[in-house]
Amino acid sequence: MKRVILFRNGSGVDGKVVLVTHSLEEVLVEASQKLGVCAVLLFTPQGGLIDDLRLIRDDDILYVSEGEDFRPPAQPSMRPPGHVGARAMATPSPVPALPTAGSQGQSGGEGREWVTLNVGGRLFTTTCATLTTKEPNSMLAKMFALGAESLVPSCRDAHGAFLIDRSYTYFEPLLNYLRNGTLILNPGLNPEGVLEEARFFGLEGAIPELETLVLTRDTQREVEPLGRRQVVEALITTHHKDELRFQGVSLRGADLSKLDLRNINFKFADLSGCNLSGANLNGCCLERANLCGATLEGAQLLNVRLLCANLESANLRACNFEDPAGTRSNCEGVNLRGAVLEGSMLAGVNLRVATLKNANLKNCDLRAAVLAGADLENCDLSGSDLQEANLRGANLKDTAFELMLTPLHMSQTMTCDL
Repeated sequence: MKRVILFRNGSGVDGKVVLVTHSLEEVLVEASQKLGVCAVLLFTPQGGLIDDLRLIRDDDILYVSEGEDFRPPAQPSMRPPGHVGARAMATPSPVPALPTAGSQGQSGGEGREWVTLNVGGRLFTTTCATLTTKEPNSMLAKMFALGAESLVPSCRDAHGAFLIDRSYTYFEPLLNYLRNGTLILNPGLNPEGVLEEARFFGLEGAIPELETLVLTRDTQREVEPLGRRQVVEALITTHHKDELRFQGVSLRGADLSKLDLRNINFKFADLSGCNLSGANLNGCCLERANLCGATLEGAQLLNVRLLCANLESANLRACNFEDPAGTRSNCEGVNLRGAVLEGSMLAGVNLRVATLKNANLKNCDLRAAVLAGADLENCDLSGSDLQEANLRGANLKDTAFELMLTPLHMSQTMTCDL
């Protein structure tokens, strides 16, 4: 069994005698334990790399590297007296190391101006000044600064980069923060992940701003309107006999066209700008809902409740409000200012005190509709069927009645505001 004398790379003192066992890996493990380093490579005094156990001879002097290139020792190491061998030759005089050293020091006495970090498999090259100046009390600063409270840096990979087992995705904005003092997150990057990394590394200056970003993101999520996907998920996970409530929910601008939305409670909901064309809204409660600018073309609206709802400038062309069973939709007090209802089936609908100013009601079926007290100023009722419609107290100023299918009954118009 052979033995060797091991020194740290670049050092000729504090050597350790180690037995050469069955493999080179076992020698490196023994060297790591005895020298307190993360042994990766073994070099001869001449700088030759040992890559095979058979190259080692009894009482050889070897230098242990953590992955960096060979550095001659500052002091020549002494070989045991009487040792003779093919490699028993004088250690060459020390040569200055390559400029990996600088004015910024690191615990262990090796100064490094530039360092490379291997964070989660990605390499980051920076200076010790960057890691130590902005946040002097952080973990990174203590790893690469001299002082009583300094930490021993982690092991290094085969290229000499310091290994840090963290996410490089969230580490990159923190490194840029240490470089320029500004925290910048790319679109789509989760601020909560960056916050956890800042807490781990002890970057106290970045934590308050990241906490604010996380809080702002959560608040935006709460007020963000629901979309078609969320509505469809709610529909397919709810039994058809169960009540589905979207009361007070924001669905602003959502595409809900051609969906079966029967009997859903949309009271106080924000449906402004929604696309509800071809949707089945039978039996829905849309009381005081905001449907301003919404598109409901061809929608089914049997037995719907639209009390005091806002449908200003909405498109309700060819909608069907007429229930063959005789149940009437309640649209009392609804705001249909400037809305388009051309060709809609509105027979029997309750539009009492509704606002229909400037609305387009061409060719509508308004038989037996209740329009008492409604504001029909400048409304276009050309070609509409108003048989038995109740227009008492309605404001018919500048209302167009051309091509009426049936004349208005005098008892219904005598109290109208013309």
